[in-house]
Amino acid sequence: MVVYSFYIFDRHTECIYAKTWLPQSSSASDNNNGPTTTTTGGTLRIASADDAKLIFGTVFSLRNMVRKLGGDDDAFVSFRTAHYKLHYYETASSLRLVMLTDTATLSMRNVLHQIYINLWVEYVVKNPLSPVEHKGGAGVKNELFELGLDQFIRGLM
Repeated sequence: MVVYSFYIFDRHTECIYAKTWLPQSSSASDNNNGPTTTTTGGTLRIASADDAKLIFGTVFSLRNMVRKLGGDDDAFVSFRTAHYKLHYYETASSLRLVMLTDTATLSMRNVLHQIYINLWVEYVVKNPLSPVEHKGGAGVKNELFELGLDQFIRGLM
């Protein structure tokens, strides 16, 4: 299993956390502070803040389509293309967690739930120094959360 990237969107549709992992043949990089260069499949790609907007737009559109076609009881969980699989998890407080993996990966819904419960709640929500709202796109700057997430994802690979 390969995890390509992970995003967290708040209830105001702002991307408050983004992280990119490179395939094993390359070194890891962060997508928190602006554009980074990544090599995937032999092509050079620039990861930017626009990626998060595209990801959220895709998730928003697919989630609405699923609800209109299947009713309110149906939930959007994931979709797959020829190059990646997008996994989606939404909390009761409208926090949206999105993970991009390789196409062979099974459902990551439980993994996203574990990230929310064991990492987000423990290190961000329970932290008295962490802001409740991340206005203006101010992202999550929590070292324990970032280290825990990186260890958790690398343990899955």
